[in-house]
Amino acid sequence: MKRGIVIKFFKTFFLTLFFSTLYAQEKDISLVAKELGLHAGTKASIQWERIFSSQRRIKKYSLDKLSSETVKRLKSYLIKHAADSEQPIVPGL
Repeated sequence: MKRGIVIKFFKTFFLTLFFSTLYAQEKDISLVAKELGLHAGTKASIQWERIFSSQRRIKKYSLDKLSSETVKRLKSYLIKHAADSEQPIVPGL
């Protein structure tokens, strides 16, 4: 019974990792952010830092389902275009 649970876990883990990496490569990271409901201009860079430093917030925004590389790219994108950055992406502009 334990073996079945372990196999199921690894199968789910590797499929999630594979598809999230593939997904991020096929689409621009801004589209990944949009599909997750994360809009760079809605928060300041310090707020984005706080989200990515808390496991509770990572789970809240479903970032734990993405590969670590995708999360790094997403974090970089959101901070680069945060409301208080030099290149903000603000709705309506």
